[in-house]
Amino acid sequence: MMVRCIELDMQCAAICRASFEIMSLGSDYSSQMCRICADACKACAEECEKHASMGMDHCRECAEACRRCAEACEEMAVAA
Repeated sequence: MMVRCIELDMQCAAICRASFEIMSLGSDYSSQMCRICADACKACAEECEKHASMGMDHCRECAEACRRCAEACEEMAVAA
């Protein structure tokens, strides 16, 4: 039941790390990475919200964190 959620959590974390590394280099690809990161965070949040609605508090917390991350990434994508 949680396989997709765990997969998305791991993918999201990897993309967030990669985005940080690209931005820290001042890369011309920062904006694109931030957009990809925002998409990954949104997908992760949507999946976690499914489980949060079943009373899993850690999934609710994860969904909230992913939504905040997605918003920040969208802002950085525009600013980069």
